[in-house]
Amino acid sequence: AMAAEGSGYRLRCSLLGHGQDVRGLTRGLFPPGGFVSVSRDRTARLWAPDGLNRGFTEMHCMSGHSNFVSCVCIIPPSDLYPRGLIATGGNDHNICIFTVDNPAPLYTLKGHKNTVCSLSSGKFGTLLSGSWDTTAKVWLNDRCMMTLQGHTAAIWAVKILPEQGLMLTGSADKTIKLWKAGRCERTFTGHEDCVRGLAILSEMEFLSCANDATVRRWQISGECLQVYYGHTNYIYSISVFPQCKDFVTTGEDRSLRIWKQGECVQTIRLPAQSVWCCCVLDNGDIVVGASDGIVRVFTESLERTASAEEIQAFENELSQTTIDPKTGDLGDINADDLPGREHLKDPGTRDGQTRLIKDNGKVEAYQWSVGKGRWMKIGDVVGSSGATQQTSGKVLFEGKEYDYVFTIDVNESGPSYKLPYNITDDPWLTAYNFLQKNDLNPMFLDQVAKFIMDNTKGQTLLSTSDQYSDPFTGAGRYVPGSSSGSSTIPAADPFTGAGRYVPGSASNAVAPVGGVDPYTGMGAYQSSAAKVENIYFPKKDAVTFDQANPTQILGKLKELNGSAAEEHKLTEDDLIILEKLLSATCKNSAETPTAQQLQTLWRAINWPEDIVFPALDILRLSVRHPTVNENFCSEKDHVQFIVLLLKFLNPKGKQANQLLALRALCNCFVSQAGQKLMMEQRGEIMTQAIEMKSGTNKSIHIALATLTLNYAVCLHKVNNIEGKAQCLSVISTVMEVVQDLEAVFRLLVALGTLISDDTSAVQLAKSLGVDSQIKKYASVSEPAKVKECCRFVLNLL
Repeated sequence: AMAAEGSGYRLRCSLLGHGQDVRGLTRGLFPPGGFVSVSRDRTARLWAPDGLNRGFTEMHCMSGHSNFVSCVCIIPPSDLYPRGLIATGGNDHNICIFTVDNPAPLYTLKGHKNTVCSLSSGKFGTLLSGSWDTTAKVWLNDRCMMTLQGHTAAIWAVKILPEQGLMLTGSADKTIKLWKAGRCERTFTGHEDCVRGLAILSEMEFLSCANDATVRRWQISGECLQVYYGHTNYIYSISVFPQCKDFVTTGEDRSLRIWKQGECVQTIRLPAQSVWCCCVLDNGDIVVGASDGIVRVFTESLERTASAEEIQAFENELSQTTIDPKTGDLGDINADDLPGREHLKDPGTRDGQTRLIKDNGKVEAYQWSVGKGRWMKIGDVVGSSGATQQTSGKVLFEGKEYDYVFTIDVNESGPSYKLPYNITDDPWLTAYNFLQKNDLNPMFLDQVAKFIMDNTKGQTLLSTSDQYSDPFTGAGRYVPGSSSGSSTIPAADPFTGAGRYVPGSASNAVAPVGGVDPYTGMGAYQSSAAKVENIYFPKKDAVTFDQANPTQILGKLKELNGSAAEEHKLTEDDLIILEKLLSATCKNSAETPTAQQLQTLWRAINWPEDIVFPALDILRLSVRHPTVNENFCSEKDHVQFIVLLLKFLNPKGKQANQLLALRALCNCFVSQAGQKLMMEQRGEIMTQAIEMKSGTNKSIHIALATLTLNYAVCLHKVNNIEGKAQCLSVISTVMEVVQDLEAVFRLLVALGTLISDDTSAVQLAKSLGVDSQIKKYASVSEPAKVKECCRFVLNLL
């Protein structure tokens, strides 16, 4: 057997530098073997292994946050930044992006409305952030692409899965959610308290740790495969060893625990109450950060182990720490029943086992070390005399951390209220907000503010006041829209390059009315010499649904009118009016639809849903006429118009209504007024329309694909990356379910149009894994347009 076997992890070095709690760690890419730490002292530090001895050297101290820094991750190398980038998130609600050789940020990402407490990076420059504002955001370079909404409390942990487009979030609402293309696909329940950390084991499995002191192993499909017990208090972080399923955890019970084959094989106690974070380096060494501001590295390697003096100093420091029994780290303690020192004669049964003894009236805690074959003192247990709340912000209230949470009784008989408070807060503002939130009499303001100041012994951080302009704007320091100013690189003109497009070749090419393939004969993919021209995208004009049989529509309308309830019945005159409207809008006649005709149509489309479809069909055809479009989509009535159409997009509703409502929405895009309305209401319309993917009706799928394509046409004209992100998410989600090749073709044209001439959109499409979704269509033989269009899209990706 190897000499080192079974000896476990031992101290390699202790690194001083941070002035307060070390809250986040990540292994670095550059310099190799290094890592980055972040702290409540508002800095991030880059550490490089020290060639000569067993330590690390601080290469850089990076500052950019105006408040605590709580998390860090590395963004992988790109052509522009071959050494990768460092991202840090803070209590100032911002994310700072640094290069490895500059202590000032390259740029700052603004958008979250509360502390950013978790970051994870993916492929193609994507970054996922989790915040106490209950949302996660997906960023690409310096722009927010998507916001993941669904959790009901702070998001403490986020991870991008190696499988493209999948993301995980863990929250104080005790759940974990899996997201694909920006939509929540699954919620994992099982933890009994805030989820604090996530770690990826493989494409199919991940780990989570929580305030319920357990670690859980999950399958992506939803099952919890295993629960690991061992910690006696909150578990704050979890990190996996390279190339295997073993892992390490740290928590509020002052310990680092090493887990192999599902068992806790080693427990290392630290002389600090909160062990906030850990990461594993490529060589298997473990780095931990704690509330004493010290970064410590532990190793299994004998060459890298600290000198005997350093290890002795560490053990001495540990033996002198005081353990507060109220934290529950050591279970319930009754000092009178404890044995004396002789209890340490018997060897322990497993590594990390703790024993309490009483010696001269003092209670001491010991831990068994298998490697050393002896009991090591890990501290003195102190009574609860004078243990103050001023630990390092560990009181949780509604899933967020505070320095203090006070209980306030306003009057003897009434309920008591919780008042959370951080030292950095203004006592008056906090008191004011507390009274507002709980509907309490504002005359208590002085009392409550004084109570806060008395009980925090005036520990306010006055030095920060210069960044906190007016106390009443509080969170309002973030100026909406300011993020647009942050892009230092001028955005490329979205229209350049578009001139290669041959005008006239595609005005109607995409939507062959009878489904005839307009490009037959062209698709005999000869050698690459005979290049097929891309006549598919970027598409310039909306695609509409024009087929009409007015006689049939009116016949159906009359028939259903006969059976309608009295209050809905249309008169003979009404029917003649609708007939005129149809001929005015279908036959290119010179007549203009009248206000009277439009009022009658509005009455008809408000019919009950079992008979309304012929009226919807008249709407679908007439909304193409500029007068009708202007009338329904202009400022005046547009909201009720959209509300009415969205009402039909109910998965439980009638298919005919779903189809005609989608087609009517597509046809709204023919005029300026309609386009403006469709773009203004994009979020609502897309969210409702995507529900139509679940059916199997081909015509509905084609209409849904066409709606997406019309949005892509509009978004190609304006450089709106958030809109493109939503549209890409819809394309990706719908592409999963549609079978019909015409629908697929229209989605491909939409995709091509969205990403043409826009590198950010290309990167985003890649990070959502769209390229792997569409590959199969590159080999479709008929219709040839599917294969050709798909290949043009793949060329861009």
